[in-house]
Amino acid sequence: MFTGLIEEVGVLRGVTSGGEMMVLNIGASLIMDDLKIGDSVSVNGVCLTATSIGDHSFTVDVMPQTYRNSTLKELRSGSRMNLERAMAAGGRFGGHIVQGHVDGTGEIRSVKRDQNAVVFEIAPERTSLFKFIIPKGSITIDGISLTVVDTSASAFTVSIIPHTLGETVLAHKRTGDRINLECDVLGKYVDHLLNYGSRAGNAEEANSSRISRDFLAANGFV
Repeated sequence: MFTGLIEEVGVLRGVTSGGEMMVLNIGASLIMDDLKIGDSVSVNGVCLTATSIGDHSFTVDVMPQTYRNSTLKELRSGSRMNLERAMAAGGRFGGHIVQGHVDGTGEIRSVKRDQNAVVFEIAPERTSLFKFIIPKGSITIDGISLTVVDTSASAFTVSIIPHTLGETVLAHKRTGDRINLECDVLGKYVDHLLNYGSRAGNAEEANSSRISRDFLAANGFV
């Protein structure tokens, strides 16, 4: 699990690809201090496993599912990537719960300055994600924990402070670029729970649960 606070921006040193799989060699410094083979690393918001450790670099495998559903396939040697190690049990929880399980990608529609902030307007490629994207709610963009400012019928906005912009790959993003999106897992769990009975073959299990939409509403959850 991650928190969405980027530790450093790494650089892709090399790519080996074939079909819908990739092996990435990523150059880094700060996160290398205690990184071990088998550790999880968030790479542009995607949870990947370190398979080898080199001199100021590590290697990860990208499987077909990840290849198809993220922007990792667009990376080239020299590409910058947001990096975060998995959260330690005693660490500060500075962002929100980030799993590194990307829900899809989005396209940057506009980048506008608003005094000391930069506002990104982003259009998710999957409209089904909108039910999880709410004003003042959390969303992960390329591994960064951000707060949704507003939503429209086809896009949402986030406002970036100068520090976050300068310490992440967002500083290099432009209109038309694609980014990885992960919606708040709490919303996804609630949605699955409320709609479980409507899925084929699950009516019996749903009816046996004491938790319903009425129950959640009565207790202030919806």
